[in-house]
Amino acid sequence: MHWIDATLLVVYLIAMLGVGLWFLRRNSDQDDYYVGGRGMGSTHIGMSVVATDVGGGFSIGLGGLGFAMGLSGSWMLFTGLIGAWLAAVLLIPTVFKLGRDHSLLTYPQVFGSVYSARVALVAAVISAIGYVGFTASQVLAGAKLASATIEGLDLTTALVVMGAVAVLYTSMGGMKAVIYTDTVQWILLLVGLIFVGLPIAYHELGGMAGIREVVRPEMLRLDNVGAVELVNWFFAIVPIWFVGMTLYQRIYACRDEKTARRAWFVAGLLEYPVMAFLGVALGLLGRVAWDEGLFAAAGFPAHEALDPEMGLPLLLSQLLPVGMMGIMMAAYFSAILSTADSCLMAASGNVTTDIFPVRDERSSRHHLLRSQGFTLGLGALALVLAASMTSVLDLMLYSYGFMVSGLLVPTVALLALARPSSRAALGAMLAGGGTTTGLIVSSATLPLGLDANVFGIAVALVVFVAIQAGDGGFARKPRVATAS
Repeated sequence: MHWIDATLLVVYLIAMLGVGLWFLRRNSDQDDYYVGGRGMGSTHIGMSVVATDVGGGFSIGLGGLGFAMGLSGSWMLFTGLIGAWLAAVLLIPTVFKLGRDHSLLTYPQVFGSVYSARVALVAAVISAIGYVGFTASQVLAGAKLASATIEGLDLTTALVVMGAVAVLYTSMGGMKAVIYTDTVQWILLLVGLIFVGLPIAYHELGGMAGIREVVRPEMLRLDNVGAVELVNWFFAIVPIWFVGMTLYQRIYACRDEKTARRAWFVAGLLEYPVMAFLGVALGLLGRVAWDEGLFAAAGFPAHEALDPEMGLPLLLSQLLPVGMMGIMMAAYFSAILSTADSCLMAASGNVTTDIFPVRDERSSRHHLLRSQGFTLGLGALALVLAASMTSVLDLMLYSYGFMVSGLLVPTVALLALARPSSRAALGAMLAGGGTTTGLIVSSATLPLGLDANVFGIAVALVVFVAIQAGDGGFARKPRVATAS
């Protein structure tokens, strides 16, 4: 990487630290630190939501889908739009009211207010483990990208630098720092993709004529995807909009219910079609470049197999001129950091508020310092996990499956039922999460190629219904009035 590109990256990372330092002196209590003082607007929240949800993993993953299957890969983020809009209509009216009435800071506190303290604690442990793993994986993704594009930078050094920046500005500034940096990071990613990466790559590869000469015709259509793949994407992505701790923190951070719902509608549109087609289009261009042999100089000739997720980074590293490369790397680092900081805040909120709560009358400043300390400590733990690649990937896979399969059914039940059973919720969490984790660990061959989450959620539903039938019945909850 040229020194100009490296300088742009360094300036970007220093700016992120500056934002954290700015808010360090402006946070006065846990409400400020974890939910941004409960007074934020829909624009910043909406951009922060989509920056967190898409992040580095989806950014690179979408490129991999575009490389492998073409434009049809965009349907993956269509499920993000569905999830966001369903949550805006079904989840936010109930959750925002609970958060306002009970001054909630976390997702498990919703379980505590509806079910029981034991159910809330189990949910908090599941969520905290998952989000520490997510933080580690995002930091590792950033380190791998940096070490692959900056000559002479080894993975360990990149890991320390990327991790230190993410952990420090997050632990210092809290939710306000996270949301405002997410806004900047999302804008930077969009500008980088729309005005730098996409037009330069498109031009260098000969435009549409060059693309049609290389790729199969079905890669330029939207029907190059099977029904099973669509079902798997639906059950993998839609549920996270109902069980993601990062999203609950942003609901509580909104000034009112109407603001929250508007933010979720905005986030859905930014995911699909905006980010969906940008990501797969760049991945498709990476496929064109690989087929034309443009990656041979980097050690990836066209006749050898290539990891689809390598197509996008290689495309950018091989085609972008000096200066533009720095902008695009900053854009992708911003996507990675926007997810890492949010996941770290989620884990910190779970540990500080749900797992090790303090109910004494000490000063707000003491509680704030305690929260910052937990965030810093969990960030350090995430860096240690990130140093072991296999452990991080396994932890992420298991914890995500446990989160979605274990928490979705109890969450839907508290939205729909007048008297949801705590025993039913606990049984569904353990049975659903355990089923998904067991299927993943065993590497079982599943019918029709369906994802393990599908079966975990089904088991959770069966267990919940069986216990709920004996405990409280299925009387419907009165409909919550929504803000107009």
